[in-house]
Amino acid sequence: MEGYDGMQHSGTAHARAFSNIAFIKYWGNQDHRLRLPVSSSVSMNLSGLYSDTVVEWGTHLEQDTLVLNGKVATSEALKRIVTYLDLVRELYKFDGYFAVSSSNTFPTGAGIASSASGFAALAFAINQSVGLQLSERELSTLARLGSGSASRSIPGGFVQWHQGNDHASSYAETIAPMDHWDLVDVIAIISKGHKAVGSTEGHGLAATSVLQEGRLKDVDVRFHRCKQSLLSRDFDAFAEVVEYDSNLMHAVMMTSSPPLFYWQPGSVHVMQQVRQWRTEGLEVCFTLDAGPNVHCICLSAAAPQVQSRLRELEGVMDVLVATPAGAAYSVEL
Repeated sequence: MEGYDGMQHSGTAHARAFSNIAFIKYWGNQDHRLRLPVSSSVSMNLSGLYSDTVVEWGTHLEQDTLVLNGKVATSEALKRIVTYLDLVRELYKFDGYFAVSSSNTFPTGAGIASSASGFAALAFAINQSVGLQLSERELSTLARLGSGSASRSIPGGFVQWHQGNDHASSYAETIAPMDHWDLVDVIAIISKGHKAVGSTEGHGLAATSVLQEGRLKDVDVRFHRCKQSLLSRDFDAFAEVVEYDSNLMHAVMMTSSPPLFYWQPGSVHVMQQVRQWRTEGLEVCFTLDAGPNVHCICLSAAAPQVQSRLRELEGVMDVLVATPAGAAYSVEL
């Protein structure tokens, strides 16, 4: 593929990418191999919640290896990485293997988009080590091959991922810089455990729910409503569509075959409290990815109060706080 000079035989790179929280969700693929989504989505990168990935690439290496959070991976995590790397080598036409070492600053596999930041950092490092010379748009498509939401962790700030219909047209781009709106994500940690059913498997089940068709019927309306409220900084309109879209996605999950129940009692309690707080005048709303932890999105002025209230709730183990973050970037070795 264009960009690879074919001359380099080894290289090392270190990249960092931030997790992101989707305001309009990604759930379900039109192409599982390329992770082409059934709809477009909107998200915000999260400061402090990132993956650091060091990659050594070379034709001298005998196989792909993975060290994840300091431990040598030998099972499903390694299999997923190897499958991804095989696809990347096939599409971008180069040889050689990778020694990958990656770590996260937050719980892995608990519904805080660790695969998004992880594969975005990996894609960025692959581009650097192999010398593919990809643009930001092309980098987002490279990251998408490993985890759909990883495409959104390549650009910075507030991001839109275009649904597209092939590898090149399904990409992410910034729609507003990180300082556009002083939103804060106050995350109520209900569980730090690795979820039993990962997002990749979940996307494959989406179409088994009779509600998925209904969810997708007006997704474009929700998408534009969310994007407009974000760009105009209209929190009331934003809160309404963000919570509604999150509930729709989880309704699909709960009615898929087999059903996926990511919510835990503590999750429901936080959601109920957040809605109550908003009726009392506190500008905060909730959204959940594929996991039990609740992202409480609020304005910065409300963040200290939201954080203190969450810490008092039964079932909340911990609270993380993140502001809008920038794009994936290279770290000096």
